[in-house]
Amino acid sequence: MTKTPFSEIIAGTMTWGIWGKNLNKTQMIELINSCLETGITSFDHADIYGGYTTETAFGNAFGESRIEREKIQLISKCGIQLPSENRKTKIHHYDYSKSHIIWSAEQSLKNLKTDYLDLLLLHRPSPLMQVDEIAEAIEKLKTEGKILDVGVSNFNPNQTDLVQTKTKVNYNQIEFSVTHFEAMLNGSLDHMQLHKIKPMCWSPLGSIFKKSDERSIRIKKVAAQLSLKYNVDIDILFLAWILKHPAGILPVCGTAEKTRIANLMKATVFEMELEDWFSLWTASAGNPIP
Repeated sequence: MTKTPFSEIIAGTMTWGIWGKNLNKTQMIELINSCLETGITSFDHADIYGGYTTETAFGNAFGESRIEREKIQLISKCGIQLPSENRKTKIHHYDYSKSHIIWSAEQSLKNLKTDYLDLLLLHRPSPLMQVDEIAEAIEKLKTEGKILDVGVSNFNPNQTDLVQTKTKVNYNQIEFSVTHFEAMLNGSLDHMQLHKIKPMCWSPLGSIFKKSDERSIRIKKVAAQLSLKYNVDIDILFLAWILKHPAGILPVCGTAEKTRIANLMKATVFEMELEDWFSLWTASAGNPIP
């Protein structure tokens, strides 16, 4: 099966279910179609979202949407075990045994009403993960056509390299934004470019709209000026700031608002000028860039 490239902006579904807007089936179908209409064809999931319920809600909507499977890309994650009666788990922990990875992927396929995942991510690193078991699970899932590609999420370079001793990692989904830019300073994004690992990033708007501290005020002041210059909303500026990085980061945008989704792809159609990019970083850092 041929791999289809992910869209430059990825729709994050974490807040589509009971952890957020709790959309019903009709609303979810409408939101999926709104994404497709704007060019967002990739949908990011995790088995834990909604306490293991959001994939099923999305799958039920997708199943009735009559959208061709080849028109979209589905990403999911496994490994985190939340306390759940359904899974008979009592404490938050991680499970990367061969049997659990395979079982989790197959559950996601069932819940999402699909025969394959375009990408399976190991959600967070575990100190007890055994890379031989991970590689065996990935190989089986790939051989059976149940996943097309594999990656990690929230792994540092050493943890990624450990997995790569047994199986190639092609993606790493990390936290990255104008307020959380450590990955471009601590070697993480350099490591991804060096090893041809495609970065995705969650929470691409950072804490700018969540806090009213001095940092957010500084950033918003600069962004307001740039918003006028580029004639886009300021949240689009922050996505464009991410897209300018040479690692080719794919932002995962977790909005469930159709009006916001309609604007997201605007970030892909203009090039932020060099000094404007540094002005936002400087405003976030609170001092001149060294």
